[in-house]
Amino acid sequence: MTTEIFFSTKPIGHVTDEQLQTMLNRHHLGNLVSAEKTSKGVGNQTLFIHSSKGSYVLKGNPIYEGQFAEEKFYTDSLQEYTSLPLSTPYLLDESGDIFGWSYAIMPRLHGVHMNDSPFRKGLGAADRIDIASSAANMLNEMHGWKVEQYGELDPKTQRIRPFEGSYKAWLYHRIRFWLQDAKQYSQITPTDTEWVEGVLRDSADAFDKLCSPTFVMGDFKADNMLVAYDTVCQEWRISGIFDFTTGYFGDGVADLPKMVIMYWNFEEQEVARHFIQMYLQGSAIREGFVDRFRVHMLHQRILDWGCAKAMGAVTWDPQLAFSEWAKDYVYAMDYLK
Repeated sequence: MTTEIFFSTKPIGHVTDEQLQTMLNRHHLGNLVSAEKTSKGVGNQTLFIHSSKGSYVLKGNPIYEGQFAEEKFYTDSLQEYTSLPLSTPYLLDESGDIFGWSYAIMPRLHGVHMNDSPFRKGLGAADRIDIASSAANMLNEMHGWKVEQYGELDPKTQRIRPFEGSYKAWLYHRIRFWLQDAKQYSQITPTDTEWVEGVLRDSADAFDKLCSPTFVMGDFKADNMLVAYDTVCQEWRISGIFDFTTGYFGDGVADLPKMVIMYWNFEEQEVARHFIQMYLQGSAIREGFVDRFRVHMLHQRILDWGCAKAMGAVTWDPQLAFSEWAKDYVYAMDYLK
């Protein structure tokens, strides 16, 4: 289920102080002081909880069965294999007797979101480079979690369920599926389709040679990370990373596009270049990187295009064909060398 794409969520809705206190009592987390909605929580699934023992994040009403069990598995495993700043312990309660749905509660991490407007405006050029370095190093450490086969987690068995066919077949199928889906909301011309097929064909050999499945977060982006100033090293660093609902086991390069797109859209090409260079310095698999990056960027751009068109949230020239709109991102490495 991690690799499914969901366009609707199940918000927490109204919860009472009595329910929250019952939850805190169950986990020995003190007395309730206050609760508030999170500003960045997707789908209104999260609340900040403040108690006499600390601050926590409540995540409830899962989108699908096993959502929180998957996230707990990834969080616990990453705690074992890495030194990443994770929100642990990740406490899971699937009983449903308090709220009517299962939930997870975890410590609130410190720091600010990278894209909070006042914070971003106050950053200097060197600060942005420091944060990009920290993000790349964190990603490399995460991708150090290697497994034996490509696939996604089965939350019931806690085992990896292999993709049908090869990893390349699974990835290429997704790209073609979402390109076809985008035709419901926008014009995808035969020229667009031919261009997509050309990118896939040109990169096929790189994926055929790839044989090192690793953990992929699937949603590595600024909104899922916090940053804080390290007074010892005197630089900004990632102070927290969270939300592993879309994790799976594939090609780690799939985690790069969202950050590169963010830097590109902020016209911070130099920071994007540094982010990629730092990632490559620590990466164990560099062969075929450019070709694989193009395909993962193409995948992300198809998703972004279809979502924006479906929601009426287009921020670019609506007359642009998909291939014209996407090509600069897909061939970003040509500009960032």
